[in-house]
Parts: sequence; structure tokens; C-alpha cells
Amino acid sequence: MVGWTMGLEGWLWMGVWVLALVAMVWLLVREPRRSGRDEALDTLRSRLARGEISRDEFEAARRLLDS
Repeated sequence: MVGWTMGLEGWLWMGVWVLALVAMVWLLVREPRRSGRDEALDTLRSRLARGEISRDEFEAARRLLDS
């Protein structure tokens, strides 16, 4: 019997819980990763909205991204 001290297994379990808590917090606060294709499509949409490219150019570039 260990008595009032935690012993080695208590410290190990506490370390496991601390690591699990840190991992959960990290997963919640990290920035989500976006695929490059989504960013490229967003850029295309922005350029179309600003009038930098025509609708035909937008469609051609979108088809190229989808392939």
C-alpha cells in the first residue's frame, strides 16, 4: 500500500492526463489547414469579383483546378 503519497503510477497517470489535456487544447486552438486548391479557387473568385478576369477565364481556370 502506498499510503498518502501517490507513488510512481500516480505520477505517470497524472502525466498522461496532462498530455491528453494539452493535446485537446492544441487541437481546438490550432488553425485549420486548408488545401491549396481551395485557396486557389478563393483567389479566382476574388479576381472575378474585382473584374480582373472575365467569366470565361474564371471557368477555364476552375476547370483546370478541378482536373
